Amino acid sequence: MIDVLYWTTPNGHKITIFLEEAGLPYKITPINIGKGEQFKADFLAASPNNRIPAIVDDAPADGGKPLSVFESGAILLYLADKTGKFIAKDLRGRTATLEWLFWQMGGLGPMSGQNNHFSHYAVDKIPYAMDRYRNEVNRLYGVMNKRLADHAYLAGDYSIADMACYPWVVPWERQGQNLADFPHLKRWFEAIKARPAVVKAYEWTPKINPGQGGIRTAEERAILFGQTARTVAAAAGKV
Repeated sequence: MIDVLYWTTPNGHKITIFLEEAGLPYKITPINIGKGEQFKADFLAASPNNRIPAIVDDAPADGGKPLSVFESGAILLYLADKTGKFIAKDLRGRTATLEWLFWQMGGLGPMSGQNNHFSHYAVDKIPYAMDRYRNEVNRLYGVMNKRLADHAYLAGDYSIADMACYPWVVPWERQGQNLADFPHLKRWFEAIKARPAVVKAYEWTPKINPGQGGIRTAEERAILFGQTARTVAAAAGKV
């Protein structure tokens, strides 16, 4: 059994997509990041970066005690290696999968996150920052569109690379983008959206976070955007 320490964010969706696609048994442990549950000691034991998602595998391949894994890209790779699914076994195919997985972790996710923050959450609207990140997301969509012009999926066959990228393209309108400007990306997006496992993975949102969207209170803003090293130390009882 895989215990998924989860909230309804793009990084959280990556993991439930994989688990549904692979047919692995799992349970969801909601971590409400708007209430600061990511700073609780039991969560920090699995995810020292105080970010979701994390998993705890009760039956790791080495037969040892339960194994926790944090960082969504590392989790996807761990699960792919555990099951032998959604990552190519040949050198070139595996390398391509890892390239696009790391591309998402280092580019598409962080740039989309900053774009969303400065466009929708920042109290002070800074045109330079808003333009900077919106344009970078646009560039990254263009990179995907070019790749998908002659590839059905990012690394050839459907893989963890696609599972990593798809949730970050879901909010394309909120990102200030027009998916119609990227026909190959749009074709890929619609194909993944229609997959039964993806549909099922997204059913967690109304179940555990029906009011998703927006920062409603000053407390939520402080929890999500006011973190410093002292925040982590306080959660660990070190201050």
